[in-house]
Amino acid sequence: MNVEKLAFGGGCHWCTEGVFQALRGVEKVDQGFVQSDAPADTWAEGVIVTFDPSVIGLATLSEVHLRTHSATRARSPRGKYRSAIYIFEDSQRHEAELVIARFAIESGKAVHTLVVPFRSFRASEERYQNYYRNDPNRPFCRRYIDPKLDFIRQHFSEVALPDART
Repeated sequence: MNVEKLAFGGGCHWCTEGVFQALRGVEKVDQGFVQSDAPADTWAEGVIVTFDPSVIGLATLSEVHLRTHSATRARSPRGKYRSAIYIFEDSQRHEAELVIARFAIESGKAVHTLVVPFRSFRASEERYQNYYRNDPNRPFCRRYIDPKLDFIRQHFSEVALPDART
């Protein structure tokens, strides 16, 4: 199987992890803190997504990301919740930038999501790994993650898993 990697940041990594675990073709989601080059060189919450591009592509992953966090809200690129798509290969940059540009046109708003090279990763503590899957009935999960999963099932049904806990 041919797999690729991208990393995403844009808010709480518990939410981001749950979102990507709910998609077909995503083989693995590593939750933690991601770092890039300046000005995105501080650690920010994020996930590394390992995916099968024959099932789900970079464009779909990027669009899901943009639509499930506040991509149009300005944040400091140095902040803990930096909105970013971290690329592992230079060849991924153009497609990620096209998705962001298309989203900006559709939303009619400025998109503050950076496309930056992935440099380093630090995993979250074990107790936070698979946060949604381990206990989807937590109040945080119900309030913040469930609406995102409902959105994915409604708007990305062709790649959404029927039950995010599987």
